[in-house]
Amino acid sequence: MTEHQGAGRFEPYRVDTGRITLNLRKAGQGPLMLFFHGITANSAVFAPLMQAFADRFTTIAVDQRGHGLSDKPDTGYDADDYAEDIAALIRTLDQGPAILVGHSLGSRNSVTAAARYPDLVRSVAAVDFTPFIETEVFDSLEARVNAGDQAFTDLAAVEDYLANRYPNIPATAIKIRAESGYHATDDGLRPRASASAMAQTAAGLRADLAPAYRQVTRPVMVVRGADSKLVSEAALEKTHALRPDMPIAVIPGADHYVNETNPEVTIKAIRNFVDA
Repeated sequence: MTEHQGAGRFEPYRVDTGRITLNLRKAGQGPLMLFFHGITANSAVFAPLMQAFADRFTTIAVDQRGHGLSDKPDTGYDADDYAEDIAALIRTLDQGPAILVGHSLGSRNSVTAAARYPDLVRSVAAVDFTPFIETEVFDSLEARVNAGDQAFTDLAAVEDYLANRYPNIPATAIKIRAESGYHATDDGLRPRASASAMAQTAAGLRADLAPAYRQVTRPVMVVRGADSKLVSEAALEKTHALRPDMPIAVIPGADHYVNETNPEVTIKAIRNFVDA
């Protein structure tokens, strides 16, 4: 794959899994490490992590269904739908079992896939999404997601909007989100993520994740941003009580968008987990 000069991003390409066609970004060689983004985001947000692990792994970041340049079916946005996509992709790539690194929505989907298909998964870094997230937190998230379906006059307007929506994400990461996540339409720049898919996905995030955490047998590390407003300290404590065998990493100086607000410490935590 070719790399955009100076931007640390990788040219996208599409892969037909026989179930859905997904857009990917790839770097490196070695065992398979897959990255799955949060709701409304896309594979480009993982550029720093991909680069950090490309010396040891084939790092592939995925636009999940409904997002980015991947297929956007009208329905099918529950945890099982996303997990089936992960399993189909690993089989298609034929380089598994894979290490899964998932943020938020991607975390839920990765743990669900690992619980259902342990033969396809080596381990999971589950970043800032756990069971026991409070109802009011989901209410706030769903409102923000649904409010994101807007048209913008130009890229600067998109960057201003994203900077206000994600005040702790650095400007370089905001720029990546703006350039990769929006496209020209008749009325201006709009999100590549399907508004209908985002609404269905946000509603589906409320489903009980505890059964997947109980069932998963592959190693899972739970990662929380120290300043996360999505995963509370209480939710983390309940998750630890549910699975005390799972290591926990709390990333200082990071909010919910852990891999973007503090990529260096996130990389170190994942590296320690993988090596262990």
